[in-house]
Amino acid sequence: MRYDGVDALLADARSRLHRLPAREAYEEIVSWGAVLVDIRPAEQRRAEGEVHPSLPVLVVERNVLEWRFDPRSDARLPGASYDRRVIVLCQEGYTSSLAADALQSIGIHRATDVVGGFAAWRAAGLPVSGVEA
Repeated sequence: MRYDGVDALLADARSRLHRLPAREAYEEIVSWGAVLVDIRPAEQRRAEGEVHPSLPVLVVERNVLEWRFDPRSDARLPGASYDRRVIVLCQEGYTSSLAADALQSIGIHRATDVVGGFAAWRAAGLPVSGVEA
């Protein structure tokens, strides 16, 4: 498969996702047990803030995401399942789209991401900690 640049790659990935606005992602997490996965690097989380730790958020940096969620992987997290609802979060909602699509490609068919990322989460007034929380 050949793409005409990263914008085409992103558009293709998003064509397979039902992306969630921040508030809908929050509702799925607190009401339906979806897992929110923050894939941002530690330095970015320190600089920008984090989802409040009172919520069931997992921090799994992007470089190991597939290994942690693939039920076949020796490095999988407890509870890794093909049916698990995984909602991926990055800073602005670009990397998370590619990451959620990668999870779908290994069989995590309910993976998706947050439109606008952590910036949208914060702007929606959802629980955060850290910088100007």
